[in-house]
Amino acid sequence: MAELIAVAGLSAGYGAAVVLDDISFALDQGDSLALLGRNGVGKTTLLVTLMGITRKHRGTLRWRGVDLSRLPTHRRAAAGLGWVPQERFMFPSLTVEEHLQVVARPGDWNIARVYALFPRLQERRANFGNQLSGGEQQMLAIARGLMAQPELLIIDELSLGLAPKIVDQLMRALTTLNKEGLTILLVEQLASHALAIADYGFVIANGRIAREGPSSVLSRDPEVMEAFLGKKKSTISTPKPKE
Repeated sequence: MAELIAVAGLSAGYGAAVVLDDISFALDQGDSLALLGRNGVGKTTLLVTLMGITRKHRGTLRWRGVDLSRLPTHRRAAAGLGWVPQERFMFPSLTVEEHLQVVARPGDWNIARVYALFPRLQERRANFGNQLSGGEQQMLAIARGLMAQPELLIIDELSLGLAPKIVDQLMRALTTLNKEGLTILLVEQLASHALAIADYGFVIANGRIAREGPSSVLSRDPEVMEAFLGKKKSTISTPKPKE
């Protein structure tokens, strides 16, 4: 597989404050990575650093071998980095379909394909952003990211504030996207869900990668579950092999 993104020795934060220190990882096309950790350890900071919103202090960030450090956010998005922020950012004056139309770029993803992935959005296509439930907004946030034709989809806190049934539906959609070849980077508080759909996982503590490994290994590590994630007993099921 071709390497999409490579991060080496990355330290970043806000102004002079360093939140992340010495972060290194790489993702090939079709990989899936779960980024885990307690609140406030730097998970979201890593995502927004990839999108160019923080200050990089040290290290390198390359996309298909090209240095991303000087590229603004919109050019990173055009290069193939898709971002689904935890805030979702719905526009109350735009309908569901208009949310999709305003970000559409030429490529494999179009409105019909998005509606096939999320039929509920087709049912609600004429509703405005502030008329949607939390689950519908999250579907729309993912769909909007897909309309920009990403090669890497970066998702921050997929399950935040959502009912378990909706979370399961969204996780199944991500599994489908990954099987179709889309690279996924997922920050998620529900470790059981994240590790069940991702091939590999990182645990961040105090701005550094504290543990990493295949999802099946991390899910069985009691120290990871208790010390880094606050889980006294792991309830994580073994990820199923991808077809």
